[in-house]
Amino acid sequence: MLKKNLIKFIVSISLLLFSSNSMAADETIEMLNKLDKESMVFSKKIVRVDIGDTVYWKATDKGHNVEFIKGGVPEGVDKFKTKFNKDAQYTFNVPGVYAYWCTPHKSMGMIGFVVVGNDKSNLEDIKKIKFYSRSKKIAPDLINSL
Repeated sequence: MLKKNLIKFIVSISLLLFSSNSMAADETIEMLNKLDKESMVFSKKIVRVDIGDTVYWKATDKGHNVEFIKGGVPEGVDKFKTKFNKDAQYTFNVPGVYAYWCTPHKSMGMIGFVVVGNDKSNLEDIKKIKFYSRSKKIAPDLINSL
């Protein structure tokens, strides 16, 4: 009986560990001209991923790109700026908060955030970003919800 319970315990722990690793999921974000009552917007403003996950930005509507904001990524992360009208992807290997925008529509509020590994150690740097126009109005609430 003890051996049978031990086997059940080991199998249960193995399944738990396996399922927690498999729960990490990639995310897809659409670049849109309109969503509900908003214009020039990412379909998701905040996503949370694990280290090693990939975010895909889908160029659903034309005229958009993705650019990591200078000073808005963890230390050691290189510049990332995609071409216009092209799907893009980025695999996140450094934990922290990543702030990004659509270069031509940043003043219209087309901003987003990726939180990697639930690490918010660079949040103070994120709060120092100089946002413009509509982005300046919506960024504080988004940052507070990280």
